[in-house]
Amino acid sequence: MVDKIKALRLKEPFGLENIQVTEMDDPGEPGPGEVRVRIKASSLNYHDYSVAAGHMNTEDGRIPMSDGAGVVEAVGQGVEEFTVGDHVVSTFFPTWQTGPARVADFKNTPGDGIDGYAREVVVRPTNYFTHQPRNYSHAESATLTTAGLTAWRALVVDGGIKPGSTVLVLGSGGVSVFACQLAKSLGATVFATSSSNEKLERYKKLGADHLINYQEDPEWGKTVRKLTHGRGVDHVVEVGGPGTLPQSIDAVAIGGHIALIGVLTGSEGKVPTAKLMAKQARLEGLIVGSCEYQKDLVRALEANGVKPVVDKTFAFEELADAFRYEKDGKHFGKICLEF
Repeated sequence: MVDKIKALRLKEPFGLENIQVTEMDDPGEPGPGEVRVRIKASSLNYHDYSVAAGHMNTEDGRIPMSDGAGVVEAVGQGVEEFTVGDHVVSTFFPTWQTGPARVADFKNTPGDGIDGYAREVVVRPTNYFTHQPRNYSHAESATLTTAGLTAWRALVVDGGIKPGSTVLVLGSGGVSVFACQLAKSLGATVFATSSSNEKLERYKKLGADHLINYQEDPEWGKTVRKLTHGRGVDHVVEVGGPGTLPQSIDAVAIGGHIALIGVLTGSEGKVPTAKLMAKQARLEGLIVGSCEYQKDLVRALEANGVKPVVDKTFAFEELADAFRYEKDGKHFGKICLEF
């Protein structure tokens, strides 16, 4: 008789009320080049919510969640990178190992094009995981797959941030908070926006240098320019999309860099192209990153001691409630599931 494990599945017609707790066959022992991992934690992203809510196409019965962290229980023949007992964290694009961007869709992304990590055990090829940072909990490690790596790529890989750089982060979601922490660890000056003065106080505790309430100051792009004596910031971590991009273009320095990583205000809209051209700024879209970038991030976190901000954790079966909490926008940093 085959052992069973618990898993969550998305059932048509989708929506948070159609996330079901189910059982499935235990995946068994790993084959050559594979590892068996017991999943201990996951973290929520806007992408995961979009899939679960039915806003993005996926298959009936899909196991959600792109982020997974846990412990290696067995290794297959020929596996040298991992040993039993290693703490590992999943990769967002398992087929993108190294080099420049090679994917423009989510066909091979766990929790979207293929089954994800809302289950107790997985057996996967080794490229689906990297090591966790030392001294990280499983929940903390689970924040790296999507949010942590996105912030790292925006600032370090694509942005080429340097000590003394100026960085603007928008809102208080996982990517923005992580970007603030990384930027400060790299010697940058950080400008942070939020609609909540309470969240701005939390940014202050993380070391953010300038705090702007965008509800009280809708022309925050001009305010950033004023605070930089007319220069603007070197880097903008742009998570809003069309609703915030005009202000981000206002805020960016001549020759600066805007990392477009989110579309929280919509997928289309007007862009002040003449102003962007006059700024000679680089507007660069990105989706997470490669396995190699993730390994670099892990080494950096072990060196700089930065730990992600985990706002709240939910139990495995409480995924729908966790998504509702995320949708309400009450969180600062990351929301996690712990199994």
